[in-house]
Amino acid sequence: MKRAKHILAASLLTVSLFFVFEKSIVRAVAAGSTAPPKNIFLLEAVIRLIKNDYIEEKDAIKTMDGSFQGLVNSLDSTSSYLNKESTARYLEQKGAQLREPGIGLFKEYGAFPQVVGIAENSPAEKSGLQVGDLITEIEGLATPPMSLTEVNLYIRDKEETPLNLKVLREADTIDVKVERALLYADPVKLRDQEGTSGVLKIFRLDPPCVSEIKIKLRPNLEKRKKPLIVDLRNCQDGSFEEAQQFINLFLKAENIGYLEKKGRTREPFSASEEPILAHLPLVIWTNQATMGPAEAVAAVLKNSKRAKIIGLPTPGLAAKHQFILLGDQTSVILTSGIFCLSSGEKLWGRGAEPNVRVEMDEQSFDAFMKKTKSLLSTP
Repeated sequence: MKRAKHILAASLLTVSLFFVFEKSIVRAVAAGSTAPPKNIFLLEAVIRLIKNDYIEEKDAIKTMDGSFQGLVNSLDSTSSYLNKESTARYLEQKGAQLREPGIGLFKEYGAFPQVVGIAENSPAEKSGLQVGDLITEIEGLATPPMSLTEVNLYIRDKEETPLNLKVLREADTIDVKVERALLYADPVKLRDQEGTSGVLKIFRLDPPCVSEIKIKLRPNLEKRKKPLIVDLRNCQDGSFEEAQQFINLFLKAENIGYLEKKGRTREPFSASEEPILAHLPLVIWTNQATMGPAEAVAAVLKNSKRAKIIGLPTPGLAAKHQFILLGDQTSVILTSGIFCLSSGEKLWGRGAEPNVRVEMDEQSFDAFMKKTKSLLSTP
């Protein structure tokens, strides 16, 4: 096993060298030079110095784990290298009902994860966590080297155990103990709201979200005519297949968008069935914790003139990912396709832009309802 790990390390190091030196090699070839790029000699010198002059002997495997983590995590906000412990957590949590504090996080490579959404009446709200807080440690683990995927793996758990966080708020560092709870036993919930057809809260765009709407909520919604609010705030999880079916509840179109994959190949999406809720006007709520397939739902319904968006711009993480288990029980998660609208506009890095914005510090249900009533009363 140790030999296999070293072989893996050598292989991934080769890949990393390709990424690091690709531009230098291309420039050298373009200039007609056959000499190796100077960066290769620089890397060789750094490795030699660490081996010969660093104060203590470092474990090569742990050092390479850090290299792999930096290589993959730096690709984008959602790609991730998972060590053995993180891979085990990923596999254990997949498909399980998870307990969580009720926070939506966004993270860029090397930065602290930032709280961008807090669920109403959640443990996070009760603990005093605020939008804008930076999470510097999770259970004593420093967060800057982590990917967004890793952060969520340690924020969530199968058990209702309390979570210890170290939070940076402006210039103050605060220790916060927050409970975990089963917040989203069902993927969708309809809440009555005066002056509307209700608030359709989507917790996650995974089965059986659409089937529950069709079976349990359809008879009620078919009788209503007023605007329906689709609340996608803090909706971070789901699949594009479920998002496609959700969109088809409200519109019919042969081309609603596509996933652009490597080599610019396309995986098209259509909404080909007769929509059962086409008669309902729509208002969509978003915040910066509206991520992935939920961003595609908001953008497609807005782009097709079926809905107006109230809230904050989404972060632009509408992408599909591939999980690859490596031979030593570590793994990588790589972005394998990014979502584009039928017009060709990419959501990656851009997100869905609202028609009506709310302020960053005014993300309560009441604040969104106030903006919604103002929009609905506008001729």
